[in-house]
Amino acid sequence: MQYKLLVLSALCFVSVSFAQEKQTKFSLQEAIDYALQNNYNAKTAANNIEAAKQKKWETTTIGLPQVSAKVDYQNWLKQQVSLLPGEITGGAPGTYVPVTFGTKQNINAAITLNQLIFDGSYLVGLQSAKTYLKISELANEKTALSIREAVINAYGNVLVADKSIEIFKKNMLVLEKNLQDAKKIFQNGFNEEEDVEQLQITYSTVKSQLDKTKRLRDIGLKMLNISMGNNIDNPLSLTDTLEEVMNANIDLNLLSKTFSIEDHIDYKIAENDKTSKALLVKLEKSKALPSLTAFVNYGYTGNAEDFSFFNSNQEWYNSSLLGVSLNIPIFSSFQRRSRTQQATIELDNADIKLDQIKEQLNLGVASAKSDYTFSVENYGTAKKNLELAQRIEKKQQIKFFEGVGSSFDLSQAQNQLYTQQQNYIQSMLDVIAKKAALENALNIPIKK
Repeated sequence: MQYKLLVLSALCFVSVSFAQEKQTKFSLQEAIDYALQNNYNAKTAANNIEAAKQKKWETTTIGLPQVSAKVDYQNWLKQQVSLLPGEITGGAPGTYVPVTFGTKQNINAAITLNQLIFDGSYLVGLQSAKTYLKISELANEKTALSIREAVINAYGNVLVADKSIEIFKKNMLVLEKNLQDAKKIFQNGFNEEEDVEQLQITYSTVKSQLDKTKRLRDIGLKMLNISMGNNIDNPLSLTDTLEEVMNANIDLNLLSKTFSIEDHIDYKIAENDKTSKALLVKLEKSKALPSLTAFVNYGYTGNAEDFSFFNSNQEWYNSSLLGVSLNIPIFSSFQRRSRTQQATIELDNADIKLDQIKEQLNLGVASAKSDYTFSVENYGTAKKNLELAQRIEKKQQIKFFEGVGSSFDLSQAQNQLYTQQQNYIQSMLDVIAKKAALENALNIPIKK
C-alpha cells in the first residue's frame, strides 16, 4: 500500500513539473501571441484598462446615494461655565450667577444619506470617464501593434544570425581546404608564399566574423526574450527558418490594400484626444450652472454624568433632519470665462493636430509602401548577384589552383562573394521588417 502511494505521489510530481515547464520552442506567430500576453508593456496596458474601468465606476458613484455614519463622544473634564443675571435667582441687579448646563458626558450617533440631484460638472465627468477608458483601450491596441513589430524584427535578427553562422561555417570549410591545398602546392614549389598568406588572411577574417556573429546571436536572443516578456537568459529555440518567414512576408497585395484613415489607431487616438478637449470645454461651461444636493439624517443623543451609556435604563433622544442645498454661481471675476477660453484653444489645437495626423498617416503609408516595394525588388537583385558571385568565385578557384590566376584575384572574388551573401541575408531581413512596418502603417489587425 505504501509503495502504491509513493508511485502515485511521484506521478503527480512529474505531471505538475511538466505542466509548469515553460515553452521554449516558438514559431514567429507563436512568439507574437506569447508576447501579446507576457510582454511588460502589454501587461502594463492591460492594467491601465482595468484602472480606467475602476476610475469610470469611481466617477459614476459620485451621483449615487452616499451613506455615512458618525459617532461623537464628549467628556467634559471641566465643564464650561455660563453666567446668568443675578436677578433670576433673586440676587442684586448687576450681579451674575455661574452655572453649568448639560451633563458631563454625552454621545451623539447619526447616519446621513446624501444625494446629488443636479450638477452639470458631474454629467460631463461621466462622459469624461468613458473617454478615459477609451484612451486606455486605444493605448493597449497601439501597444499590441508595437509589440508585434518588435517581435518580428527581433525574431528576424536571430534568424539572420543563424543563417550567417551557417554560411560562415561553410565558407570556412572551403577556405580551410583551399589553405591546406595551397600550402601543399607551396611546399612543392609551384606557388609563392604570398598566395598562402593571402588565403590565411581571408580565413582569419571569416573566422573573426563567425565569432562576432555568434555573440550577436546571443544578444539577439536576449532582445527577443525582452520583447516576449521573458528573462533575458530564458532558453529559446526558433522553429521557423529565415526563408520560411521571408517567403511568408512577400505579399504584394498589401500595396493595393485600401487605407482607411478613420480606422487607423493613431487617428483614433488623435480623435479621442479631440473629444477629451471638447469635454473640458463643456466642463468649464458647466461650472456656471447651479448645483442641487439633498440630505437626510437620523440620529440619537445620550447624556449622563458618568459613562453609563450601555446601561438598560440609559435614556436616548432621537432626531432627524432633511435638507436641500442649492448652489448658484453668480460672478467669478471672469475666472470661468478665462478657463473656458483656455479649454477652447486646446480644442482648436487638437483639431489642428487631427488634420496633421491625417497627412502624416497618408505620407507614412506611401513611404512604407515604397520601402516595402524596394525591399522585395532588392531581394530579387541580391539573389541574382549572389548567384553571379558564386560562379565568379568558383571560376577564380579553378584558375588559382590551375596556376593561371593570382591569389589577389581569388581573394577579391571571395570577398565579393561574402559581401553578396550578407547582402542577400540582409535583403531577406529587410523584406520581413518592411512588411511589418507596412502592416502597422496600414493598421492591419493582429491575428487572433
